[in-house]
Amino acid sequence: MKLRLWVAFILCVFAGGCMVGPDYKRPDAPASPAFKEMAGWRPGHPMDDMDKGAWWSVYHDPELDRLERMVEVSNQTVKEFEAEYRNAVALVGEARANLFPTATLTPGVTRSMGGGGSSGLGSSGGRGGGGTIYSVEGSASWDLDVWGRVRRQIESSVAGAQVSAADLANAKLAAQATLATDYFDLRAEDSLAQLLRETADAYQRALDITKNQYRAGTSSSADYVTALAQLQSAQATLVGVGVQRQAYEHAIAMLTGHAPSDLTIPPGRLTGAVPVVPPGLPSTLLERRPDISAAERQMQQENALIGVQIAAYYPDVSLSALGGFEGAPLSQLFTTANRIWSLGASASETLFSGGAHPAAVTAARATYDQFVAVYRQTVLTSFQQVEDALSSLRILEQQAAAEAIAVASTRKAVDVTLNEYRAGTVAYTSVITEQALLLGDQQTALSVQQSRLVESVALIEALGGGWSTQSLPSPHSVKAANPIFP
Repeated sequence: MKLRLWVAFILCVFAGGCMVGPDYKRPDAPASPAFKEMAGWRPGHPMDDMDKGAWWSVYHDPELDRLERMVEVSNQTVKEFEAEYRNAVALVGEARANLFPTATLTPGVTRSMGGGGSSGLGSSGGRGGGGTIYSVEGSASWDLDVWGRVRRQIESSVAGAQVSAADLANAKLAAQATLATDYFDLRAEDSLAQLLRETADAYQRALDITKNQYRAGTSSSADYVTALAQLQSAQATLVGVGVQRQAYEHAIAMLTGHAPSDLTIPPGRLTGAVPVVPPGLPSTLLERRPDISAAERQMQQENALIGVQIAAYYPDVSLSALGGFEGAPLSQLFTTANRIWSLGASASETLFSGGAHPAAVTAARATYDQFVAVYRQTVLTSFQQVEDALSSLRILEQQAAAEAIAVASTRKAVDVTLNEYRAGTVAYTSVITEQALLLGDQQTALSVQQSRLVESVALIEALGGGWSTQSLPSPHSVKAANPIFP
């Protein structure tokens, strides 16, 4: 009958039916049926066939693709989070070890001298006057997880490992998005340099016209001097563009894990295409953003720790066993006469803790509530970021269209005014004015295009890139990474 009770008791322990504390259930998160900015919004370039991992492939830029693939391999911040994840997985193994017995083996030799003097020193088997006693003892102890304290700790550690995995994914996404932003900023500087070179060429042609007009006696030397000053100003501005471009290149080198001197990005033009990834529905963000998944896993981590604290109310039950051999001589140690053994069971219960246990449970519940608020705030922030990116893209698209019209009109005005100057019907100041307006409109158009690309990166980052909760390691895979017997 006693054997049956012990079997039932042990089955209860391993079946996990005796875990105290609340079982985890994900709290509701604030959500709306659709994004506000989705009204009338349509993606210009559907990307359903896009590689869901390499989200930057939507830009079809080989140089960007080359740089982005360095992030996961060489970025030191990503390596930091990867090491943190491996540490979290190891903590799961450490917690799981508490489910199993602890066994030790202790061999020993005891040399003693009794009242019989030196006669005992040569004896290996006599016990009366002293001698040498040999022993080999093995012991085992097992703290039974009756109330689920250890299993709740394992649950918390597994959730903690998943938090680290989500943090790692978020670090990769942040580094990749930052790199893409810096890359488009760098390409904007390249395009600005090309614009200034083209502008300088146009100013040089205008300078040649003023020179010819002066030689022909149809204009004063002031026109030539003014045109020369305008050309030199554009050339000086062109030289200054290199400062910011180098800063972006150095930032990209850091993101790819290289020293600035080890990375050189050839000049190139800013792309004119702005791909937009369909945002889907707000509820999909709960599955697509690693920071939301990290916040959600933190809730389970803290929820399990409530059970750990509640288990402290109940007695700790442990089993112990000792067995071995003790005697002399060594050749006869392993005999029935020298065998020793013992079995034991114990339970301990804290009768008075001065309110420590209730306080610990209250603190654990408060910490859980804190992370519920963090989770819901993270969800709200994600909605805001998507709405911000969508509205920015919509407005910038309208501004780009307006700027394109303005550039075309101003370019035509420059041509007309320059022809009128040749005919002698307008002063050269009119040409200068129209040329300055053209350069300003072209720079604004370039800046708008740069902002559109940067906002498209922000939208992709706000949508979680190509990540989803399916990329999160399952509890089983986290536990499988810690074999019981390596």
